[in-house]
Amino acid sequence: MAIETTTLGGGCFWCLEAAFQDVRGVQSVLSGYAGGAWPDPTYQQVCSGASGHAEVVQVSFDADQIDFETLLEVFFTLHDPTTLNRQGADVGTQYRSVIFYNSQAQREAAERVIERLTVGGTWTDPIVTQLEPLPAFYPAEGYHQDYYRRNPGQGYCQVVISPKLAKLRAKHAELLRA
Repeated sequence: MAIETTTLGGGCFWCLEAAFQDVRGVQSVLSGYAGGAWPDPTYQQVCSGASGHAEVVQVSFDADQIDFETLLEVFFTLHDPTTLNRQGADVGTQYRSVIFYNSQAQREAAERVIERLTVGGTWTDPIVTQLEPLPAFYPAEGYHQDYYRRNPGQGYCQVVISPKLAKLRAKHAELLRA
């Protein structure tokens, strides 16, 4: 096993967590915060926009089962990387599209994926996803972890997360766990 970790922000962390939990080769997904100035922020501080952190997921994956570029292609399926500091009704820097890389190799892979998606015309607007080295990752409070799995009937889960999971199944069925 070649376990790697990446930290990704693409709007609400509940959406990303629910999707990556279903991807083959993903070992664990942890919702949290990264990219801000305050150590160990709370959800309320992050939601205020004042902390500078983004809602993110830290994904540990077996690179022998799924490579980093493929994992990023899934990431770009799950959110709109062309809207600055916004995903749907969620607005603010805490919802920015960002890849916090752990190595130069991850940075270069992310640049290749963004270039491929740009050249391929996947979106008409430019991709604004930020690429930054991971400064620190802070796990979110316990009630945010496994949110979709614990609350599938909750309104937000039904209206926002379930359609993203359907899109994931339609576009990347071959990458999902059996």
